Amino acid sequence: MTATEHQSAPPRPAKLPREEDPRHPLKRLSALFDQGSLSLITDDDDSGMLAAVGTVDGTHTVAFCSDATVMGGAMGDQGCKVVVRAYERALADGAPIVGLWHSGGARLAEGVLSLHAVGLIFFAMTQASGKVPQISVVLGPAAGGAAYGPALTDIVILGPEGRIFVTGPDVVRSVTGEDVDMLRLGGPEPHGRRSGVVHVLADSEEQAIGQARRLASLLGGQGNLDVADVRDVDLARSLPESMKRAYDVHPLILDLLDEDTAVELHARWAPNITTTLGRFGGRSVGVIANNPLRLGGCLDSTSAEKAARFVRMCDAFGLPLIVVVDVPGYLPGVGQEWDGVVRRGAKLLHAFGEAVVPRVTLVTRKAYGGAYIAMNSRALGATRVFAWPGAEVAVMGAVAAVRILHRRKLADVAADIRPQVETELAAEHEKIAGGVERAVEIGVVDEVVEPDRSRSAIARAIAAALADAGNTPGAHSAAGPVRGRHGNIPL
Repeated sequence: MTATEHQSAPPRPAKLPREEDPRHPLKRLSALFDQGSLSLITDDDDSGMLAAVGTVDGTHTVAFCSDATVMGGAMGDQGCKVVVRAYERALADGAPIVGLWHSGGARLAEGVLSLHAVGLIFFAMTQASGKVPQISVVLGPAAGGAAYGPALTDIVILGPEGRIFVTGPDVVRSVTGEDVDMLRLGGPEPHGRRSGVVHVLADSEEQAIGQARRLASLLGGQGNLDVADVRDVDLARSLPESMKRAYDVHPLILDLLDEDTAVELHARWAPNITTTLGRFGGRSVGVIANNPLRLGGCLDSTSAEKAARFVRMCDAFGLPLIVVVDVPGYLPGVGQEWDGVVRRGAKLLHAFGEAVVPRVTLVTRKAYGGAYIAMNSRALGATRVFAWPGAEVAVMGAVAAVRILHRRKLADVAADIRPQVETELAAEHEKIAGGVERAVEIGVVDEVVEPDRSRSAIARAIAAALADAGNTPGAHSAAGPVRGRHGNIPL
């Protein structure tokens, strides 16, 4: 650089005093907790971490925050001990724990001591899995150990400046030759849409912390179901009249849940199935729904895995499940088989079969084949199975079935009358094998309910299941929700 170029270079901005730096952990923790409720449980020092307790929307919560003003939030022995202490407090209090992450990973100067300390954080997170809700908010770069920390938790929220990666762009470039920046390596596109690492994307730091508040309240302050407060609406009002037309299931979910309470997880990843937390009659619940707008609502390897983890999370924390079914089957193809649809699809079967929380299924249009079983069927122990009038429960659609069963007969029919014969054979087949009346007759559907009576029917079913669990010897619903006794491994 010449002297002239040096003189014309813009001056570096003056470094803000630590107390004024927006990355100061005390500022970020104050934004998370209800005003006036924050109480520090560790010292505000140069350890690189700060922990506190307080309330979030009235729910007792523990939180820790990376101190990006000290060595970029790098984690050393003392900083890791802060996180472990926060976990010990959360477990002792039975409270949700929120981690605000902005860290370059382990402190290099401390060598293997810092690696050991980061490992102690991972151990604490694993021990807490399924016992207390764990929420991570990534507000800046989270590299190395600071990437695996959030990945071990139940829900990961990514702020606009958040980046998650094991190795940074410089290392990737030197080792593999790939030219990549932090955004492409660990931003919202790779982790929100492709990898599934991130559950919720936020447009601002304030929104990211706000979503953490909502989720901590939903998981930590679950409330009670008031059946009388569940008002019926026509859940079919957002669906097209034609049973053959695709539709977006999101409006139906919003009508199903209490107003302004829904928080969708993994909205961009495997969008052919939706996973949403919200309140139903004042009670926190989880909703899983096929989305016919994407892949026709088919299950595939990724969506089955996504749904399985959501089921296990809800079961671990005692959230009743509502399963809205409109599924034509599993997505066929070589790619799916090679992608492990058998292994990954089995996770969903296992998750529902293992779950002990109340779980109610509503078949809106159709439930075909193996996907019928996987979507919380009676065979997997569903608490209650409802269906709308005209819904189909079958191995496959009636027309597709008769084309296989009666292919010789249809081949001998003149082409001009073949559609009429197909329709007649399909109607006959449906009476025998696929109609909702047959499903009720054999007991795989408990009741046919109208769309404008579905909310109250679901509420009564969940309330009855909760009451029955409370009267079961060994149940612990009096002291807290009925819940599965297992961790929430990141499937």
